[in-house]
Amino acid sequence: MKTLLLLSFLFLGYAAALDDVTVLTVATEETDGFKRFMRSAKVYDIDVQVLGQGEKWEGGDMNFEGGGQKVNLLKAKVDELMKTKENDHIVLFTDSYDVMFLGTLGDILVKFKAMPETRVLFSAEPFCWPDSKLAAMYPNTEVTNPYLNSGGFIGYLSEINTILNAKKIKNNEDDQLYYTKVYLSELRDSLKINLDHKSEIFQNLNGALSDVQLHSNTTEEWPYLENVATKQRPLVLHGNGPSKLTLNTMGNYLAKAWSQAKGCVLCEEKRIELDNDNLPRVMVAVFVEVATPFLEELLNSVVELDYPKNKIHLLVRNNIPYHEPLVEEFYDKYANEYATAKRIKPTDYMSEAEARNVAKERCTNSMCEYMLCVDSVARLKPNTLRHLLSSGYDVVAPMVARRGQAWSNFWGAINAQGYYARSTDYMDIVYRSIEGIWNVPFVTNCYLVKMEVLRTPKGLQVTYAKDDLDPDMAFCTSLRNIGVMMYVSNEEEHGHLVNPETYDTSRTHPDMYQLLENKHEWERRYLHEEYVTNYLEGQKPKMPCPDVYWFPLMSPRFCKEWIDIMEGYGQWSDGSNNDKRLEGGYEAVPTRDIHMNQVGLERQWLHILKEYVRPLQEMVFTGYFHNVSDKQIHNDGVTEL
Repeated sequence: MKTLLLLSFLFLGYAAALDDVTVLTVATEETDGFKRFMRSAKVYDIDVQVLGQGEKWEGGDMNFEGGGQKVNLLKAKVDELMKTKENDHIVLFTDSYDVMFLGTLGDILVKFKAMPETRVLFSAEPFCWPDSKLAAMYPNTEVTNPYLNSGGFIGYLSEINTILNAKKIKNNEDDQLYYTKVYLSELRDSLKINLDHKSEIFQNLNGALSDVQLHSNTTEEWPYLENVATKQRPLVLHGNGPSKLTLNTMGNYLAKAWSQAKGCVLCEEKRIELDNDNLPRVMVAVFVEVATPFLEELLNSVVELDYPKNKIHLLVRNNIPYHEPLVEEFYDKYANEYATAKRIKPTDYMSEAEARNVAKERCTNSMCEYMLCVDSVARLKPNTLRHLLSSGYDVVAPMVARRGQAWSNFWGAINAQGYYARSTDYMDIVYRSIEGIWNVPFVTNCYLVKMEVLRTPKGLQVTYAKDDLDPDMAFCTSLRNIGVMMYVSNEEEHGHLVNPETYDTSRTHPDMYQLLENKHEWERRYLHEEYVTNYLEGQKPKMPCPDVYWFPLMSPRFCKEWIDIMEGYGQWSDGSNNDKRLEGGYEAVPTRDIHMNQVGLERQWLHILKEYVRPLQEMVFTGYFHNVSDKQIHNDGVTEL
């Protein structure tokens, strides 16, 4: 009984302590970063009062000096608190767009109250910003993180009030400079203002990336962040300055967003159920910007999307003259099945950026609610569109990669110049060692955009055209600049990318040459549809006469195109013993033929024999084994087996 009473008193004391704290932030817009911040507060049961909602932001561009409006909004709120709260009431303030809570308010209070001789605690960082000349005025620059950062602070109401009323500040003046000058004045000692040098509560990421470690593969229930330099687990994480993208990556795991045991918890929170009777209208915009192998299969995959065509607005942009007959045939056959259809031809002489902007603006200015961009190198499964729509994310790409390679349609990180950098979890995401929906800085080739994002005043500035950037980089840069986050989903197998690098449209039937670069597509088109039945248990091949076997091997299309290639080349040997193609110039058993190396198919032919013919041969000729080497070409043009 005594134990229960003690626990009750402790609980009531803890609850009273929490009630004696006001948590404040400033946000004039509900950006993706703000939503993440509020979710983290909810996860740890922290009640946050948001100042400035719906107000016009007059604090300047936060990539530069500014933010005085935050001070003025906070001052007005603290003035209110002074009328109703005791002087020892605690106020916790943090930024919101680039901040996450990593622990409970109780955890924060325990650490704060344990700070000796501290009535106000500001977060700290390794840079003296925005006025580096003030560094010489700091009391101790030898400690870790010697300089004040205004992205988070906690203190008692009376002292906070004194700080906020120390002097006036304009909305467009710098908030960090304001607090820095207060700290460097006599108020530092009189108000007992200290800095969180060890990041016990506040962790600023800029300049400290080598000090922090994300423990995602942990035996603990949830991933956590550790400052390995100070051996602390921070409770408020701030992606200040250029570290915002790092915060985005960490945010995939922290605040109970993901765990090894539970997977992507955040994904399930955001998931929405599609109403089949009221499905959103989607523009499917197909872009053929490079000569692409197996384009026919891409166009078929668009037709086969599991989505009502009367809910799809189709746009097809082809910039490759070689593909125009196929694209025209596709468009003429299917355009009338869609709600609307538009085509951009090579003869329209439109740049890629212009074409993509046309699609974006056509969707923005119409009734469509989403835009699915699909490049010709992407191959999607029929359920991909529905999966992306139901994910609940505003900009989300299905993770697709080249088969057997790490080349994918997203970047896990970018460098200071805005180009590719590999994140620590990139390979895990590509190979699906971990599954979920991941915040990333760049997506390409295939992605879904909720058009509501692009209809805001800031969203209307998003463009595919920026100097010195390719269109998708320009688009993603635009989204990052307005605070719109991008995601990639590897929850399911969504498809893959084809490799167009060796595709040569000057050849007859160039897809035939893609066996080694795009094996999956090649096999689906050119192997006989019953080829796999050769390996069924108990399956016996037909034998029209002793030691002669029939197998379903190649498709009729393969046979026709193989003949077309040879006929198109047309330089058959004359059937005599003299053959200049051979090293000795003499053919002992002459035939009228074309060697595979004459038409560029030698490597492909060897692969066909080794991978598709040899296993069948070994099935029927017991004990016979022969591996085809790259050099075994018989002098009559037939590979020796």
